[in-house]
Amino acid sequence: MKQSDPGEGVPSVRTEGPGFLTDRDDLEAIREEAVAFIKDSVTKAEARGVVVGLSGGIDSTLTANLAVQALGSERVLGLGLPAHTDGSNAREARTMAEGLGIEFREVDLRPLLDVFEDHVAAAVAPSGGRREIGNVTARLRMCALYYAANARSYLVCGTANRSELLLGYFTKYGDGGADLFPLGDLYKTEVQALAQHVGVPRRIIAKEPTADLWAGQTDAEDLGARYADIDPVLRRVVDRSERVEDAVDALDVDPETAETVAELYVDSLHKRAVPPTPGVDGRGEDDGGSHPLHLAAMANGL
Repeated sequence: MKQSDPGEGVPSVRTEGPGFLTDRDDLEAIREEAVAFIKDSVTKAEARGVVVGLSGGIDSTLTANLAVQALGSERVLGLGLPAHTDGSNAREARTMAEGLGIEFREVDLRPLLDVFEDHVAAAVAPSGGRREIGNVTARLRMCALYYAANARSYLVCGTANRSELLLGYFTKYGDGGADLFPLGDLYKTEVQALAQHVGVPRRIIAKEPTADLWAGQTDAEDLGARYADIDPVLRRVVDRSERVEDAVDALDVDPETAETVAELYVDSLHKRAVPPTPGVDGRGEDDGGSHPLHLAAMANGL
């Protein structure tokens, strides 16, 4: 995919005050760092490659693009894991995989979800609804990604961005389960700019963001605002530790939107933390992380 003008077709974002990394020089540096990060993660883990869940959206398409730059197309596996009747996103995922020259496998998860709803959900929590089943969808995708990764000695290359991670807008042990997140430090608006920079098709960048957990779902509807309004609030409240009131005054955003963003960040702290232990005898404080043996174990399914 050829490079194009990073400003063309990128949704506008309020950039007053603390800036976003959307200049061409910034974007090229980010691209180089993300590519090196993927390559280094795979090398340290002694893995053979990465598997990426392809949804047909901007985050997964960009992640796969960067993985190919880092490892070559022969070491990247794309998995399409649709679960709904609308096949447009699945078709887009296949098209993106073909354009990148990577191996692509597609599995329809709808039959598995039907079995789960009929035999598990009905027995353990009949009152569960669409959102709970949506989380099951994300966790089934995680199972498929890790099965492929374990069988091939690959790492699962997650597609979450910083906006989603800070808002808790991901499923615990679903799309929040991965071995590395190349886009994890980038706000959604920066992801959009980087995608344009590396040549992701405009139609992908302009698509309405969705977690695709049920038909018709959109990020904006779930979160109550668009990322163009959310990201500047996160930049000030989280990155600069400003008060919500000061962020509202500086950005001229809706106060209710800013309060919601701040509440989502606080309420989702548990989703970004390692499950706690009692701390017996001072243990459990630094037992995991990026130790080479830990990374090697991930690649071998341990």
